Amino acid sequence: MRANSMYQVVINKKAQKEIDALPTYIKENVDEHILALGDNPRPAGCIKLKGEDNLYRIRVGDYRVVYAIEDEIRIVEIVKVAHRKEVYD
Repeated sequence: MRANSMYQVVINKKAQKEIDALPTYIKENVDEHILALGDNPRPAGCIKLKGEDNLYRIRVGDYRVVYAIEDEIRIVEIVKVAHRKEVYD
């Protein structure tokens, strides 16, 4: 987490394993987008998932990052990172 971030970014165990399994060039891009969520948890292009109270997703190329925002405690929790064909399974 960066010191000047507005929100703390937390990655759950399952999502961390999914990130670790990504090819290096994709992983770097995903990491960059995840860190940016600390400054702006609702960036342009983010979509709130239907049927969920606080789940959102962002696109990173062909991959999707699904995360929860807890505004009261200022936390963004990364819950899933997967290819667009597999993310909603």
